[in-house]
Amino acid sequence: MSKQRMMELRRLNCNPMTMKVTYYKSPVFVHQGHMQWLWDMDGKRYLDFFAGVATVSLGYCHPKVTAAATAQMKKLWHTTNIYVFSALQEYCEKLASHLPDPLKVVYLTNSGSEANDLAMLMSRLHTGNHDILSFRVTLCHCVEIPLSVVKGVGSATMKGCGQCVANDQYIGQLKETFATSLPSRIAAFFAEPIQGMGGAVQYPKDYLKQAYKMVRERGGICIADEVQTGFGRTESHFWGFQGHEVMPDIVTMAKGIATGFPMGAVVTTPEIAASFAKGVHFNTFGGNLMACTIVSAVLDAIKEDGLQENSHPVGTYLLTQLAKLRDKHQIVGDVRGKGLQIGVEMVEDKNLRVQPPMCVTKEDADYFVAVFVRSIQNYMDRR
Repeated sequence: MSKQRMMELRRLNCNPMTMKVTYYKSPVFVHQGHMQWLWDMDGKRYLDFFAGVATVSLGYCHPKVTAAATAQMKKLWHTTNIYVFSALQEYCEKLASHLPDPLKVVYLTNSGSEANDLAMLMSRLHTGNHDILSFRVTLCHCVEIPLSVVKGVGSATMKGCGQCVANDQYIGQLKETFATSLPSRIAAFFAEPIQGMGGAVQYPKDYLKQAYKMVRERGGICIADEVQTGFGRTESHFWGFQGHEVMPDIVTMAKGIATGFPMGAVVTTPEIAASFAKGVHFNTFGGNLMACTIVSAVLDAIKEDGLQENSHPVGTYLLTQLAKLRDKHQIVGDVRGKGLQIGVEMVEDKNLRVQPPMCVTKEDADYFVAVFVRSIQNYMDRR
C-alpha cells in the first residue's frame, strides 16, 4: 500500500485522535525492526531512542522472545485464564521472585492503564475509602511533582540529590493538601519512582518515605507505578521504588514487561488480594498464553543479556554527554534521569524524553547525541 493511500485511509476510517497524537510533523512509515533499529518503507534506518514510547525494552524482534512466541503460536495461541495452563502460573511465580516480600500476588492485565485502574479499585475495596492522591498529571486529588533542587546548582542532573533544599516545601504542600482538600481517610497514593510523562523528574531524598508514612497514617495504601521504571531500566535496582528504600502495597507494571506485546500486571500483598477476591473480576485476554510466553522470555533475556547491568554504563555515559550540551546551547535546559530513563528540557520547546531500548550501546549514544546536536543547530539557524 502506498504512503498516500495509507494516509487517505487513516483520515477516512481511523478515529481523528490517531491523527492528533503524534510526535512528528511528517509521518514516519515504519516497516521493519530489529533490536534498537527501525526501517521505514523506503529502507531508511532509524535508531529508536524512544523505544516505541518507552515500551520496547529489549529492542524490536528480540531473537529469544521471537523464538518463544513463534513456538507457542504453533501450539496454542489463545485460551482464557478460566482454564489452567502452565505458562500463566510459571510466569506469576517468576515475576513474584523478582519482588520483595510481601509483594507476591499477581494479577495480569492487557495494559498499564488497565493495571492502574485495577490498582485503584483494589485500594478502594481494601481500605473502604474512596479518595486517591497523585501528582499533578492525573485527574485524582493532585499535588505538585516534587522536583529535586540543589541550592545554587539547579535540579538534580545525575542521581537525584541528597542535599535537596526543596523537600520541606513539597512535604509542606502535601500536608496542606491533606489538611484542606482530602477527607481524614483516603484509599491510596499513586507515584512513579521517577516521573515519566511528568518530565523524568527524580524526587528529593526521602520524599517518598515521608509521603508513604503520611498516607498510611490516613488509612491509605501506597501504589508504585513501575510502568516505565520497572525491569531494570533505572540500573541500580530492578524496580524503581527500591531506589527510594520504600515498600509499596501495590506495584503496577506494563510497557517493558513484554517488550511491545500488550501486557500489564498488578502485584500486591496477600491481604489486599484477599479483599479484591471478595468481588468478581474477569479479564478475557489478561494473562493469555501468548502474553505469558512472551513476558517469561523477556525476563529470561533481561538476565541472560545483562540488560540491567548495561543500563548503568550506557545510561551514565549518555547523561554525561547530554549534560555537556547545557553549557553550549541556550535552548538546552536541565538534563536529568537515572539509567536509561532520561529527560532533557528544551527551554523554548516541549520536554524531550530519552528512553531507548536497554540493548543500546555507547556507540548508539554517541550517534544519538550527534544527531541531537545537529537538530539543535538546525533549529538555532532557523531562528
